[in-house]
Amino acid sequence: MHSKPTINVFWFKRDLRILDNEGLQNAIESNTPLLLLYVFEPSLEKNSHYHQRHWNFVKQSIASLNQELNPYKTKIHCVRGELTVVLDDLNNTWHIKTLFSMQETGLNCTFNRDKKVKKWCDEQNTHWVEHINNGVFRGLTNRAHWRDYWTNYMMQPIKPFTASEKDFVAVKDKLLKEIPPQPVKLEGIQEGGTKKGIAYLESFLKTRHKKYQQTISKPEAARLHCGRVSPYLAWGNLSVRYVWQRAKQAKTLGASAFQINAFTSRLRWQAHFIQKFEMETQMEFKSVNKGYHVLEKPLKTTFIDAWEQGKTGYPLVDACMRCVTETGYLNFRMRAMVVSFFTHHLWQPWQAGAQFLGRQFLDFEPGIHYPQFQMQAGETGINMVRIYNPTKNALEHDADGSFIRKWVPELAELPTAFCIEPWTMTEIEQKGYDFILGEDYPIPIVNIKESYKFASTVLWQMRRKSSVRIESKRILAKHTLPNRENIMDS
Repeated sequence: MHSKPTINVFWFKRDLRILDNEGLQNAIESNTPLLLLYVFEPSLEKNSHYHQRHWNFVKQSIASLNQELNPYKTKIHCVRGELTVVLDDLNNTWHIKTLFSMQETGLNCTFNRDKKVKKWCDEQNTHWVEHINNGVFRGLTNRAHWRDYWTNYMMQPIKPFTASEKDFVAVKDKLLKEIPPQPVKLEGIQEGGTKKGIAYLESFLKTRHKKYQQTISKPEAARLHCGRVSPYLAWGNLSVRYVWQRAKQAKTLGASAFQINAFTSRLRWQAHFIQKFEMETQMEFKSVNKGYHVLEKPLKTTFIDAWEQGKTGYPLVDACMRCVTETGYLNFRMRAMVVSFFTHHLWQPWQAGAQFLGRQFLDFEPGIHYPQFQMQAGETGINMVRIYNPTKNALEHDADGSFIRKWVPELAELPTAFCIEPWTMTEIEQKGYDFILGEDYPIPIVNIKESYKFASTVLWQMRRKSSVRIESKRILAKHTLPNRENIMDS
């Protein structure tokens, strides 16, 4: 009997690119025929953090990648199944010498999956090589040198894709029981793929960045003037290093240093929070500050349903929730506001809203999502307690009511003042505009003056508890960056 031929496998996850994919390039240079693999895992597809829009974005990304790979007579082979089962199938035909992939700072389900993969590799005498992802480092116990590590990583040369046809395994489609990506174009939702990501980045660096800082908090204008590259970073169509270096280069070509610096600071901010998630294993489920585990917030399904459906009676909140459900995008300030409204004004546990918003955000990234959710909920013990007033935010950031009118059409015909605060209308004014509060649009489900006072009192009392203070010291010792003034909200 002939022994099975030996191959290496590159397992794509949230690194759906060939440009500046150092793990892929290392795999190509391993001098062993390489099979490119993406696995649609049922356990992930069914996970409550994900929505079909995410998997469609992945399929679009793979379809785009396959076009780039076509000259090399290869492609990403897509199969459905749990990862170890797929590896077993492959191992029936070949011996997998080395499995290459990225280090994933993911959900508990991907962590458990990776433990099974490690066990499989050990049993099959397969070497598993994981490459660093976007300057997030595994195994750190503190942040003493993280900034230097990250900066040095970002300054390393971009890894070009260099390969030839002979580097890849020649296989027949049916051998792997493959499924074609078959993406569809979803109206109003950004399309996946490196080419699309680069197009967004270049248009931002050339023109759109000029109003970046002025519009970053405005729900409508931010859609145009923000980078809009977050989905491409979250799913790995672009590396953070590529975006960072292109932004730095843009400054030398005449782009506004002020605006670009604000943008690149947020790239480091992104990595900072993912690194925090990497170092706090329970953050998906429990507040990072253990002192808050005793905080009780009774679930109220009527509140949760109203928030999810955009029917709270607060126009800006409702516009934001409807917008993100429809488009997968919301600017940062509005994300913070809807989380604050949920956890403070509605007094609901952050865990009850995290998965829903994860499903809506096209750029869902666990390492950003959970630290931010907890920070906005005021349960870290180290960050300022921010309780957002939705009416104040509407007056400041949607003063003409254009965003509200777009997403809450039942208010579109009202004057701006009533569009922002419909509960201020008298009965006579309601009749004049053929509008009935409580029928055409909900009465506010809470009194935000009262809810603000309640939430503020409880949360500031919590901060004074010894258990919270002890944990705050631990968190600061573990995660505070030297010279933290150079990074946002450390």
